[in-house]
Amino acid sequence: MLNVIAAEARKLTGTPTWIYVLLGGLALGVSASYGFSAEVENGSALPTEATATVTESVIRAWMMMHLFASILGAVMITREYNSGTISRSVLLSGGRNRLFAAKAIVGTGAGVVLGAATAGLALASPYLFMPLNGMTPEMTTAAYQTALGVFAVTALAAPFGVFLGLLIRNQVAAVLVLALVTVGLEPYLLRAIPEVAKYTMSIAMSSVYLDGKPELLAVPAALAVIAGWLAVTGLASNRLLATRDVA
Repeated sequence: MLNVIAAEARKLTGTPTWIYVLLGGLALGVSASYGFSAEVENGSALPTEATATVTESVIRAWMMMHLFASILGAVMITREYNSGTISRSVLLSGGRNRLFAAKAIVGTGAGVVLGAATAGLALASPYLFMPLNGMTPEMTTAAYQTALGVFAVTALAAPFGVFLGLLIRNQVAAVLVLALVTVGLEPYLLRAIPEVAKYTMSIAMSSVYLDGKPELLAVPAALAVIAGWLAVTGLASNRLLATRDVA
């Protein structure tokens, strides 16, 4: 099994996909975190509590990396369906269940690495951007918890993308679904029917990185919802891979 995992890891790192994902998330994170610090007028005159809020917002701006992590997970699957090499991967791995497990492990590992890098950048951002507006970062427990939440949602988004990739099987469709649902549909549902939207994947994630909206779930409940989505999509994608033609 270890050789199958190593082979899947080589497939992921042997293409520039992960670089594009990292650069996309980096560009969005930098622009958003800088924007939160730059929009404050007369930052040097802010009281400590307000400065702490700005610090947390600058860190929280990196949460969108979870979208790029899910796209990375989806693309590492769908590119094999698009190229027609998925059937060869099944044969070389020794079975569909072994391939499923290897891809889930590698996708999760990639999410953890990306999440750790993102959390590090998130924690560094206040020290890079806030002084440009005369502010000194105020690191609080909530700020560190927010960074931990950014790490968690980024790490968990990658296997979710893997599972969706196995379900959708088309690269363009998978990326569009993830982008449109995450950026468009779920935020709209939160405004329209928050009692339903708080149980969707990305809205539950917003609880984890302490978005602070009153209609959101508590963090433990949100983590349970995320685990539920991972379980449902994981079981469904494993079943589909095991029973449907992979050609």
